[in-house]
Amino acid sequence: MISTSENIVIVGGGPVGMVLSLLLAKNNIASTVLEVRKQGAANQDTRALALSYGTRRILEKLGIWQSLSAYAAAINTIHVSQKGSLGRSVLQASDYQQEALGYVLSYGALCTVLNTELQRFSMVKFIDEAQAEAITYDANQATIRYSRQGEVFQLTSQLAVLADGGRSLEEAAGLKRETKEYGHDALITKVSAELPHHNVAYERFTTDGPMALLPNGERDFSLVWTGKKALISPLLDLSDAEFLTQFHAQFGDRVGRFLTVEKRMTFPLKLSQLQEMDTPHLVVIGNAAQTMHPVAGQGFNVGLRDAEVLAQQIMNTAAGDIGTKEMLTAYRANRRTDTKNGLLFTDFLVNIFSNDILGFAKLRSTGLGLFDIVKPVKRHLVRKMSFGK
Repeated sequence: MISTSENIVIVGGGPVGMVLSLLLAKNNIASTVLEVRKQGAANQDTRALALSYGTRRILEKLGIWQSLSAYAAAINTIHVSQKGSLGRSVLQASDYQQEALGYVLSYGALCTVLNTELQRFSMVKFIDEAQAEAITYDANQATIRYSRQGEVFQLTSQLAVLADGGRSLEEAAGLKRETKEYGHDALITKVSAELPHHNVAYERFTTDGPMALLPNGERDFSLVWTGKKALISPLLDLSDAEFLTQFHAQFGDRVGRFLTVEKRMTFPLKLSQLQEMDTPHLVVIGNAAQTMHPVAGQGFNVGLRDAEVLAQQIMNTAAGDIGTKEMLTAYRANRRTDTKNGLLFTDFLVNIFSNDILGFAKLRSTGLGLFDIVKPVKRHLVRKMSFGK
């Protein structure tokens, strides 16, 4: 086993881990990033990310938004409706002095730009094809064991940051998670429509579950369609024409007919959060720390705010105190409200709009109509979606 020591080790070289490393590098703080895939492997990933306006601010701080903007579709309007009722609400960026309410960008485009930017900083050591296997910690340091190309390595660090998303090492680190299974799956794909989207995103609630249609190309939309597994799973086996017919029946005619659909994929939906524990020299951020239903597009943006706040906490901490219990307690306290509100907000939307109790649909329809005219509530919602506040 080969042993070395690094001040800050980030386990996970996806967007959240790379953003943290870049925020530190731009303030002359070195870090080591461990990524299980080969560097650049995610650059061709076409999955869509919903970026909040606040996330754009973080990317501007990194100096990379200009490079990304050519690949991003702006969301200027959000149209919220319920199938089978007249109730609806519309949010417009111009009403809140914002250029956009959010943006849609492919995972690959973001990774490409982040990887390119990382290579400008010699203080960032990016170790790809590194399979992290265990993380331990004590009062003095964290220890990360990983394998690469048949060899086993051990890193000791003042601060280990677990940012490995769905491949979380929480069990190896002795962490505990609270999880709520929705019993629903999400289908993701891309569809093209007869009419241009005019930068409108649609949130459509049905008795089976919510669906989101996000502008992603002149007449293209990224689709997230959620519902019980028994409903969603068979959609994978339909022909493209049959799928588009069923989707149109749920969504309606707002953008005309749907013309094409790309590859369809599904995954189970859950809400989960790590329990707060005293873990000196170890902190968990991004999807590894909390997983949210995609109904409001909050999860990825909460993860980037984790990275931003942690970077600021590191910058404000004396070098010898990085990773101490006091520093990480302050970080967790700073993030607690944003994370909790994000989890509660998405869970509330799923529960309120997926409830088919007799008479509830009429109440939802009335609520959407009232929401559309109560400006302070709409303003609060836009701030929550944009900045987590």
